[in-house]
Amino acid sequence: MGQVLVICEKPTAARRIAEALDDRGKPKAFREMDVPYYISRRGDREFVVVSALGHLFTLAQSSGSWTYPVFDIKWVPAYTVDKSSRTRNFVEVIGKLSMGVEEYISACDYDIEGSLIAYTILRYICGEESIKRARRMRFSTLTRRDLQIAFEKRMPTLDFPMIYAGKARHEVDFLFGINLSRALTLSVKRATGYYKTLSIGRVQGPTLNFIKEREVEIRTFVPEPYWVIEAEAEIEGKRYPLEYSEKKIQRKREMERVLEACRGAEGVIAEINSRKITQKPPAPFNLGDLQREAYSLFRYSPRVTLSAAEQLYLNALISYPRTSSQRIPPSIDVEGILKGLSKRREYRKLVEKLLSRPSLKPQQGKKDDPAHPAIHPTGNLPEKKLTRVQSRIFDLVVRRFMAALGDPSVLRSVRADVDVNGFLFYLRGRQTESLGWMEFYGPYVRRKEVILPPLEVGQRVVVSRLEGVEKFTSPPSRFNPSSLLKLMEEVGIGTKATRTDIIETLFKRGYILGESINLTDLGLSIVETIGRYCPEILSVEMTRRLERDMELIQLGKKTAEEVVAEAVEALRPILEEFKAKERLIGLELNEALRASREKENILGPCPSCGTGVIRIIRSRRTGKRFAGCSNYFNGTCKMSYPLPQTGKIQPTGKTCPACGAPIIKVLRRGKRPMTICINFDCPAKKRRGEKVGAAVSHLQQKDRG
Repeated sequence: MGQVLVICEKPTAARRIAEALDDRGKPKAFREMDVPYYISRRGDREFVVVSALGHLFTLAQSSGSWTYPVFDIKWVPAYTVDKSSRTRNFVEVIGKLSMGVEEYISACDYDIEGSLIAYTILRYICGEESIKRARRMRFSTLTRRDLQIAFEKRMPTLDFPMIYAGKARHEVDFLFGINLSRALTLSVKRATGYYKTLSIGRVQGPTLNFIKEREVEIRTFVPEPYWVIEAEAEIEGKRYPLEYSEKKIQRKREMERVLEACRGAEGVIAEINSRKITQKPPAPFNLGDLQREAYSLFRYSPRVTLSAAEQLYLNALISYPRTSSQRIPPSIDVEGILKGLSKRREYRKLVEKLLSRPSLKPQQGKKDDPAHPAIHPTGNLPEKKLTRVQSRIFDLVVRRFMAALGDPSVLRSVRADVDVNGFLFYLRGRQTESLGWMEFYGPYVRRKEVILPPLEVGQRVVVSRLEGVEKFTSPPSRFNPSSLLKLMEEVGIGTKATRTDIIETLFKRGYILGESINLTDLGLSIVETIGRYCPEILSVEMTRRLERDMELIQLGKKTAEEVVAEAVEALRPILEEFKAKERLIGLELNEALRASREKENILGPCPSCGTGVIRIIRSRRTGKRFAGCSNYFNGTCKMSYPLPQTGKIQPTGKTCPACGAPIIKVLRRGKRPMTICINFDCPAKKRRGEKVGAAVSHLQQKDRG
């Protein structure tokens, strides 16, 4: 029988799929033009398993100059658009391997993106005929067992509804992105002659507007005073918080009246109420839940969490992370997973407790996903050492999975009403009676216990502390990457696959900054200018409507062509209006860009003269950049520092505690950001002698030369 070509999404996945398809689990490995591929023998058939490198094809303008509007687009190899792309070799090797193939299998991740990756490879490399002879493997983990089941139960055709939805999404997003981003960029260039890449899109716009609206709330917030009573009661020589019945007192005179009446008085316990609180186990993670929990516990950004989870998935340690589901279906071998986890010492006793139960029924959440279950461990254990981030995310997923199988926890809440001269105070106690699922979630459980001594009605208590404190109402808190992601989910814009990238793009463009997200002047100018001239771009409803259209494509109720055509019709008047006001928009944006450039060049205060600031300067002779004091040119300060000549330099707003020089972040494509003190001779670097310091010193010395 002829060969079967199996298309995978990533090299690691290709290796695991090749091992699963081979009868002996040992496929032959090959490498051509630095592209790995495998040949597996299964019965009398030969399977050529090859990987893509994510999307090998992308969208581009069909013809014409760099202007807008653009409605004529086409799919092209990614390397023709991004010259640094490594995809050319993959396209050529897959083309060679597809010759003479009898059957094709799409074994990319089972989601819209994976389905589209395989489809574009088959259509544009293997030819239209290959699509008719292609089948689809569906899996949620990369374990040998699941992959073999996916092969045996592979679909007779490609998953066309997902493919068409993915194709439409890419085309709609491309049309919005290229047109709106060019409109912004060209408005500034044509009005002022200055070129700066600006971007906005159908999801970026509403997301940036959320941040702007919150920023306006914060900036216009007027704090109002209120007062609280802070008190303590002494019982049997120990002090306990005593809570006044009114949490916020609106008038100072009322607060003073309470203090006057209660100061020096004893309290009497008037009533004791005790109740049992049962807390259900938490549901297993979906992607949004995992990202929020990791941010809350470890301060990991959604991007960091997703990256770690994807690597754990590729290593067959957890299931596919890009899921909306909070459910574990009966088809998943929960007992087998637990037995696998029991081989790890820290999980052994917990697993034994679960396996001793008469049944294993996980707590199910409300959200479901037809493509994938909730994120769960596979039962496999790491073969090699994980990074710190990966190790934490793996442990979090494992413990959440076990917690979902646990019993409800039982807490005892006690409230004692204390009468202090006619005013009502409370003593509150909280104690765990049965840990239940909390035992399995262990280090990630947040609980605070207050154990009260035995109390009786009529018992007198000493009020050992009583004071009034003036406070002020607070503005709404700023978004962080986690809370912004949650809002995007709640209003239904973006997808689980794209939301993280949208937030990252807003950071990259300089529209927002900081862990507690601040809107930059540039970001504010972008959203206010668009809101003034083309408010449709910021419309949540328009974006949400397009998301619903994607779902209708998957349900077969709309065609991709219809959705793209409707998007074009929605976009056309927006661009016409934009072009009519282009000069006004460009002039407004240029003011913000000028201020933004100035801020980006300032690294911090000068530690030498104390009156200037350290800023990035370009040498007129060599063109190289260095950092120098703003008083450098008037001759009053000669402080200067060398700077790395490659990568983007980002001010941190911090100064080195050892030498006072600014600390910067250096961003380089494909490499981890470096945070460094710009002082080559910083005494802290000499004292530490760390590898990182040595590497940075070497880098700066090289740039200095």
